[in-house]
Amino acid sequence: MNGAEIDGNQGSGSSTSLKEVPVREAIGLRLAHDLTRIVPGEFKGRLFKRGHLITEEDIPSLLDIGKEHIYIMELGDLDLHEDDAAARMAGALADNDLLLSEPHEGKVSIKSPILGLAQIDRGVVEAINRLGEIALATVKTNTVVQPGAAIAATRAIPLVVPRSKVEQAEAIARQHRSENEAAPIRVRPLRKVRAGLLTTGSEVFNGRIQDKFGPAVAAKLAAFGSEVAEQRFAPDDRQTIVKEILYLLGQGYDMILVTGGMSVDPDDRTPGAIGAAGAEIVSYGTPMLPGSMLLMGYLGDVPIMGLPGCVMHDPYTSFDALLPRILAGDRITREDIIELGYGGLLGC
Repeated sequence: MNGAEIDGNQGSGSSTSLKEVPVREAIGLRLAHDLTRIVPGEFKGRLFKRGHLITEEDIPSLLDIGKEHIYIMELGDLDLHEDDAAARMAGALADNDLLLSEPHEGKVSIKSPILGLAQIDRGVVEAINRLGEIALATVKTNTVVQPGAAIAATRAIPLVVPRSKVEQAEAIARQHRSENEAAPIRVRPLRKVRAGLLTTGSEVFNGRIQDKFGPAVAAKLAAFGSEVAEQRFAPDDRQTIVKEILYLLGQGYDMILVTGGMSVDPDDRTPGAIGAAGAEIVSYGTPMLPGSMLLMGYLGDVPIMGLPGCVMHDPYTSFDALLPRILAGDRITREDIIELGYGGLLGC
C-alpha cells in the first residue's frame, strides 16, 4: 500500500501521524474523519462516518465527492480527534439540562430542551475563541429560544487538536461555574404570568374606535404561555387611570400593562398616572426604535409597563425585548434599559 506520512499537528510535540492513502488502495481501512456529500440546493450531509470501514462499493461514492485520497490516522497521546475535542468542549460549557448533538465533522450543537431565555457569557465565548484551533459560536444572551433550537456550537478547526487547547477551554468553563454557580451556556425557563391590562384613551372608552391593543398584547403574552387575565378601559383622565391601576394591583396579577396615552400630547395622561399610582419608575423612554416611548416601572415587586402604540402593529419593539426578561424573573434596571440602545435601531 502506497501512502505519504503527514505530521498531524506540526510543532505541538505530538506523536499523531496521518497517512495519505490513494482511495483505490484504501479498501479495508477505516476513515479518520467524517466525509460530507454536497449537492448544491438539494443536500448537504454526512456520506461516511468516522471509523467507516471502506469497501470496494464505496470507491465510486468517494470519487464522486472528489476524494482521490483518504487519511488513516494514528492519534498521539497529546492530541484529540476533532469530534472528541468538540464533544469535550460542549460538555464543559453546557448546562446539564441542555441537549448535545452527536459529534459530526468536528462539531457539536448545543440545543435548548424548552422555550426559554438563552444565557451566554460573552467573556467565556471570547476567551475560548482566543485559544485558536477551536471555536465556539453562540446566539446572543437573552435570545428567546424554542424547544430544540441550537443556542451554541463547538467546533474543532483542524482534524487533530492539541489536548492542551481543550483542557484550557475546560478550565475556563470550570472557573465560570465556580464564580457564578452556573454554566456559561444555559437556558432559563419562562414563568407563566397572569397580566392585568388597562387600555386608556377616550376614543376607545367612548366606543368611537375599536380597541386593537388588547388582542395584540394578548397574542404576545400567549406566545410565551402567559395570558391577559383581565382587560379594563379608562378615558384620558389621570385619576381614573390611577384608580384602575390600583384595582388591577389589588387583583394580585403578576404584571400590569397600561396601553395608550404614552406620547407627549397634552391629552396623554398615562405616564403621570403610573407615577401617581405609586410606581417606582425605572425609565420613561427607551433607546430602542420602535418602542422608544415605553415606560418601565414597579409597584412593589409587580412590573408595570406603559406601552406605546407601536406595540399594536410592529412585530418587535422594546416591549418584546423586555417581556421575556421579566418572564425569566429579571427585575429590569436602568442599566438594562441603557443597554437596549446598542443594536436597538430596528426601524424608524
